[in-house]
Amino acid sequence: MTAALHIAVLDDEVDITSLLANYLQGRGYRVTQVHTGASLLALLAADPPAVVLLDLGLPGEDGLVIARQVRERSRCGLVIVTGRGDAVDKVVGLEIGADDYVTKPFDLRELLARITAILRRTAAVEPAAPAPAPAAPAPAHRACLVFAGFSLDTAGRSLTDAQGASVALTTGEFDLLKVFAEHPGRVLSRDFLLEHTRGREAGPFDRTIDVQVGRLRRKLEADADDPKIIKSVRGAGYVLVPEVVVR
Repeated sequence: MTAALHIAVLDDEVDITSLLANYLQGRGYRVTQVHTGASLLALLAADPPAVVLLDLGLPGEDGLVIARQVRERSRCGLVIVTGRGDAVDKVVGLEIGADDYVTKPFDLRELLARITAILRRTAAVEPAAPAPAPAAPAPAHRACLVFAGFSLDTAGRSLTDAQGASVALTTGEFDLLKVFAEHPGRVLSRDFLLEHTRGREAGPFDRTIDVQVGRLRRKLEADADDPKIIKSVRGAGYVLVPEVVVR
């Protein structure tokens, strides 16, 4: 049996953390409830979770600051679960590096689906599944998509630059860049990108893809304000300009 995946829930309301803990534990996850930012940061060091569910409305604390600290210290899945539905908060949360943003009230089944999607994208194992019988090992295959001096390792979910230095990417950034690298020279709409990274269509005011493209440009481009790698096509979407070589 595989060990249950660890999920941390940060909210100042005990009723909410208990509700989420009971629901997720019933689906095979191990859940730790915390109620302050300091407790969450200590947990990251002592018992790192696979996913963090983080509320922004914490008394005396700035939830966005805590989210930034989480992202600086961990590459775990990060879902902001909050009553703050303002578009600015959502954009800032995604820019900080959150993988998803869910507003209260929320449907538990939908939240579980979003958590599962994040774990699937990070290649985490589903909870409490019997181990399969040993099989003959398959030949190793690690596809690397190389473009503009960067090398995207699709199996290892990593990105290195021309000097071989690692470029830190969030789960969402990696998934988005992978879609671009798999469709070089093709103009990709926001709907296409959102569907292929998060499995859903964009709403009329959904800026998720725009935010993540902006973050990728800051990590890939020599000048993010004059992009040469990921270009905008007015009214159509975005395109990865350089040639991509598979190695």
